[in-house]
Amino acid sequence: LREAYYHSYLQLDKLLDAQKPASEEAGNPAHCEMLFIITHQTYELWFKQILHEIDSILKIFANNFVEENLLLLVATRLTRVTEIQRILIEQIRVLETMTPMEFLDFRNLLTPASGFQSLQFRKIENKLGMEYKNRVKYQNTTYMNYFQPEHQNELKETHEEANLFSLIQSWLERTPFVDEEKYDFWSEYRKAVEDMLAFERKVTEENPLLTEESREAQLRSQEKTAQSFREMFDENKYNEQRSRGDRRFSYKACQAALFIYAYREQPVLQLPYRILNLLTEIDENMVTWRFRHVMMVQRMIGLKIGTGGSSGYYYLRSTVSDRYKVFLDLMTLSTYMIPHQSLPKLSEETKRRLGFFYMHDPQPPKAK
Repeated sequence: LREAYYHSYLQLDKLLDAQKPASEEAGNPAHCEMLFIITHQTYELWFKQILHEIDSILKIFANNFVEENLLLLVATRLTRVTEIQRILIEQIRVLETMTPMEFLDFRNLLTPASGFQSLQFRKIENKLGMEYKNRVKYQNTTYMNYFQPEHQNELKETHEEANLFSLIQSWLERTPFVDEEKYDFWSEYRKAVEDMLAFERKVTEENPLLTEESREAQLRSQEKTAQSFREMFDENKYNEQRSRGDRRFSYKACQAALFIYAYREQPVLQLPYRILNLLTEIDENMVTWRFRHVMMVQRMIGLKIGTGGSSGYYYLRSTVSDRYKVFLDLMTLSTYMIPHQSLPKLSEETKRRLGFFYMHDPQPPKAK
């Protein structure tokens, strides 16, 4: 092996020769096109790293049993993804140093190419578990039609493979502790919720400081909350919502997620909670990036048609919605949280199994 050298190890000759401004080839160089190219190339490099992390996590969760010691590795790599996402969001500020007029100096040379055609970004969406049916149609057709045949095949593969959402759902469904012989979390949680709601209603009804109008308004609000809980506890109603697309997680996976959130301080549940929380962060960062991108596009091209032929700002704005969130079920789980003091107590056996314990076998002192 040759001795490593910084320049050759990073293949900087290839990397630094990959910027070919179209305006220079057209004989009318636009200064800011270099910024445009480098910014988007940097995005693609970070996308490659995100895919590298996601693929490694998919391999771990693809097993029917996930070793506990691998959960820290998963959490670390998901954290890395969220930190990269923050860089991608902040990077928009660099691109915004280019004025709309400077962008117009070379924008016409980009047609019909579009950031919509970022293969790696679409792979990230698919590998996370974005549903094909939830995508906003691009010029009234599937997004796949805007990729070259070889890239279409790569995207099809990501649709056919297990994604992070499906693997996380299976992992949650295998969660122990939720339904055991001596402890049924769901029935205990339901009773705790009913007791809490009954107490809140009683307080409202007996509060002498409320006007009748305020009392009725609060009671109506409390009834809506109670109805929401009833629908959660009714498996048939839950599955109806799921069939309508209002929910994605299976009933069993949802129960497990709520259990993890409710008792996240328990040692064995700390890493699962961290993983679920990181998945919501990834979703949130994706939405934040889309929003910042929409604002930048509006500022740069106003209401002009996009270079790829889309409606530009209006199309991008339509993607900043819940339909593009993969782990929306986790984001809305707080709807069904109750205060610590209202949580049902864990059985001693369950608490012991959720804790870290060390069996010390004392040895007799050695003779001197």
